[in-house]
Amino acid sequence: MKALLFLLLFSPISLHAKSPASIAGYTGHVSYAPGDSVTLHVSTSAPSFSAEFMRLGAERISVWKNETIPGKTHPIPENASSHGCDWPASITVPIPADWKSGYYHVTLTAEGANSSCYFILRESPDAKDPAPILLELSTNTYNSYNNWGGFSLYAYNGRNKIQGRRVSFLRPPSSQFANWEQPFVAWAEKNGIRLAFAANSDLEFHPDVLKNRRLVLSVGHDEYWSAPMRDHLEAFIGAGGNVAFLSGNTCCWQVRSEEGGNALTSWKQSYQSDPVFKAGKGNALLSSLWSHHLIGRPENTLTGVGFLWGGYHKSHGQHMDGTGAFTTHRPDHWIFEGTGLKRGDLIGAKDTVVGYECDGCEIDWRDDLPFPTHSDGTPKNFEILATAPARWHPDDCEWYEKWKKGREGHAVLGIYERGGTVVTTGSTDWAHGLRGGDPVVERITKNIIDKLSQPK
Repeated sequence: MKALLFLLLFSPISLHAKSPASIAGYTGHVSYAPGDSVTLHVSTSAPSFSAEFMRLGAERISVWKNETIPGKTHPIPENASSHGCDWPASITVPIPADWKSGYYHVTLTAEGANSSCYFILRESPDAKDPAPILLELSTNTYNSYNNWGGFSLYAYNGRNKIQGRRVSFLRPPSSQFANWEQPFVAWAEKNGIRLAFAANSDLEFHPDVLKNRRLVLSVGHDEYWSAPMRDHLEAFIGAGGNVAFLSGNTCCWQVRSEEGGNALTSWKQSYQSDPVFKAGKGNALLSSLWSHHLIGRPENTLTGVGFLWGGYHKSHGQHMDGTGAFTTHRPDHWIFEGTGLKRGDLIGAKDTVVGYECDGCEIDWRDDLPFPTHSDGTPKNFEILATAPARWHPDDCEWYEKWKKGREGHAVLGIYERGGTVVTTGSTDWAHGLRGGDPVVERITKNIIDKLSQPK
């Protein structure tokens, strides 16, 4: 007893030690325009907290900071992951006209505890000299993997391994920006390439972001698309606009936006439970694979390639001994100008530019050269420039009743024209070659941007 009393009185860990502070928050919208006001919705156990806005590009630039924002704890609703937290705004921050379009990281700090959120700042619709290139960020994908509040659109990180069907943006977010888009943005800005930024949902709710653009870019992991997003971008291409998908697993799942873009719904593999399917009034908006035969609108008709004919490379146990590189097939194409590549040469092995998730098309090989069969929706004038092997994991594909077991796929780098020009790299990890300073990947990327961003 005496020993216990001694420990209680003199131990450095007091029974009355203060618990660490907690803090979490989100912004009231995913994207804003100059002249709007950002609202921060924060719950913290501390009496006050600090917040800082930093634009992430070639440099991290702080544009706003407040260290004395009153703090308050708010309850977490049981349905926070699907319908948001409904926390009141802790502070409202007007956006000055001189803030540059971009991805803004928000750091939240309270008594040593830290968390973060983000928002996208669009270019002003009244900009006198609009950027010729629009980078649409994969914010729908960020949200789909976010399990804050219990559930995401995936079972592996859901409470009790349960997959959610609806995910809200109005909760503390997760982000994939640092892994894919940020390396591209840093490289582009260091090379003097002017970009305007938009969230995925801006293609649906603010299609004016496409106005005056010559090139739209998708970089990284751009997996979740709504029908209006796709409609507006396909109209842009049809009118002569160019698109470069420096991304993979792109436009794989159809989602439906709800609450004006504050939430996404997708039933994915359980499409029979989707209210659209149950209503029996047509399946154009069925929230499953874009390539699903009931939807009949494979992503190939937009991007040139699709995930059903792609898969994994150096991930999910598939092709773990792969090179992480593309094999060049048609080195005389303008995309490869100045690279010195020859037929059969590898592209991007050092930085594994073929990795994680890949898109491809059905291929017919003739004289050791690949040609699309066009049976999967790939456009008639699509040209395959480079490939790498890829394969789905059985757990991911065999739910689909038209899946052929044992299918081997490819990551496909290719190009087609339909009004405008569309280029795809068919891999989520293309930007890793830019991060690693691969001169061939840099030159190919610059060739694409230089040619497709010029006035016609």
